[in-house]
Amino acid sequence: MEFFKIRRDIPFMRHALVLNLVSLLTFLAAVFFLFSRGLHLSVEFTGGTLMEVSYAQPADLNAIRASVAKLGLNDVQVQNFGTARDVLIRMPVQKGVSSAQQSDRVMAELKATDASASMRRTEFVGPQVGDELAADGLKALAFVVVGIMIYLAIRFEWKYAVAAIIANLHDVIIILGFFAFFQWEFSLPVLAAVLAVLGYSVNESVVIFDRIRENFRRYRKMNTVEIIDNAITSTISRTIITHGSTQLMVLSMLLFGGATLHYFALALTIGILFGIYSSVFVAAAIAMWLGIKREDLIKAPVRKDGDPKDPNAGATV
Repeated sequence: MEFFKIRRDIPFMRHALVLNLVSLLTFLAAVFFLFSRGLHLSVEFTGGTLMEVSYAQPADLNAIRASVAKLGLNDVQVQNFGTARDVLIRMPVQKGVSSAQQSDRVMAELKATDASASMRRTEFVGPQVGDELAADGLKALAFVVVGIMIYLAIRFEWKYAVAAIIANLHDVIIILGFFAFFQWEFSLPVLAAVLAVLGYSVNESVVIFDRIRENFRRYRKMNTVEIIDNAITSTISRTIITHGSTQLMVLSMLLFGGATLHYFALALTIGILFGIYSSVFVAAAIAMWLGIKREDLIKAPVRKDGDPKDPNAGATV
């Protein structure tokens, strides 16, 4: 399916060096902010108090957030749990205030706003649990990266695997850099969005690499740069359709999903935009600089025992 067809190939690789230098500077800036500012981790990673509150009617989450904010609590997560009448509240640890005192203060404020509010349970999440979640998240990220590399190396060739994984890690680090620079809250949903971006970005790289492989077999007189430009140009319509429709859905979550989905959708938005850029200008360009060629994708014929090494061996003049 195509909305339009471009008759003349766009010379993307002509500007690959300049754009990759810009990309490298952006990547280094993201790494700098990650080390200098660090991620603003949510309660799941740092530990805190978890409260489950029930109401007689559907709860107004914005009113609950406003009530909790009156107590001077920052970075509080408020979301529905199970039904519209049940609310889950996550609060970070406060110095000098116990978990029981913190939950009592919040419960008193909620009852002052709505007398039907009732405590169903409260518990304290220790920092050790947060450390385990952070370690598990890093393991999940590592497994995804290794799995992508193995898949691309088997389907294409090691040069494509290296190019794609550099492009994908470029997307991930830049997302984390945004969260470090603006000190947006990094929670488990955001981690899920980062893992989703990895899979989404590699899909675009696979489409372009697959078209490069087809072009190597189809166009014998084209050089590598022309092959890559043709592959990217011929997939532009598909890119606009898939990424455009996905971005519309993610923007709807960002604009209308409320505070619960805000940072999840924000991470996806950044990841999708940079995923398009990295697949075209990072992955394809690195594959080109690694020296991909037609021979990489064509398997040499298997010689049976007894066959002469030289196809012309034994020929008479």
